[in-house]
Amino acid sequence: MPDNPLVSVIIPVYNGEKYLAEAIQSVLAQTWRPIEIIVVDDGSTDGSADIARRYGPPVRYCCQPNRGTGAARNKGIELAHGNFLAFLDQDDLWIEHKLTSQMAVFHHNTDLEIVFGHVEQFYSPELADMTIKEIPHSSTRMPGYHAGTMMIKRDDFRRIGLFKTDYHIAEFVEWYVRAKGFGIRSCMLPDIIMRRRIHKNNQSFLKLQHRVEYVRILKAFLDGNRSQASV
Repeated sequence: MPDNPLVSVIIPVYNGEKYLAEAIQSVLAQTWRPIEIIVVDDGSTDGSADIARRYGPPVRYCCQPNRGTGAARNKGIELAHGNFLAFLDQDDLWIEHKLTSQMAVFHHNTDLEIVFGHVEQFYSPELADMTIKEIPHSSTRMPGYHAGTMMIKRDDFRRIGLFKTDYHIAEFVEWYVRAKGFGIRSCMLPDIIMRRRIHKNNQSFLKLQHRVEYVRILKAFLDGNRSQASV
């Protein structure tokens, strides 16, 4: 592995003008270099494009018709030049040592393929007190089995395959279940490396169609295990 490998950071965005600049800034503030930041606009109709374009290098901007987060991440992977891939959602933030801490683990454990880290959640400042009471969240740190905490070797990502594009919010869960089936080697840093923003749209996971997605993933996982057991 090169001493200072390039990390490609992929940020999918859809109508994310409210928080996108903060997300990009949290990547630009990283202590690790070199990095490239690829913002994939998934058909936004707001000012997201203008926000992304104003940065210039190392931020690269591209757009595509609206196809969902999985497709946007896949486009970013297609454009990436880095030896390592990392992902950040448009409304979340990284701690400044995130990439450096993860790369140190890879340097000392060359057999690892993925490094995760812990997450803390925070209420977005614009939320009114009454709204905060309606959106409870855990104030404790938690293991971040989440696309936004993951750093992965690019070749290992390709071995597992791209994100599925027929899920609305569960594309990472499906991908990680698939990765576990491949016997992927991973570790969890004890440090908080990502801050997850709590805002009104986070309630989307409560919708019935999203619960159905998790049931589909669980069924596919169980069906795969039964097939292997019968061989």
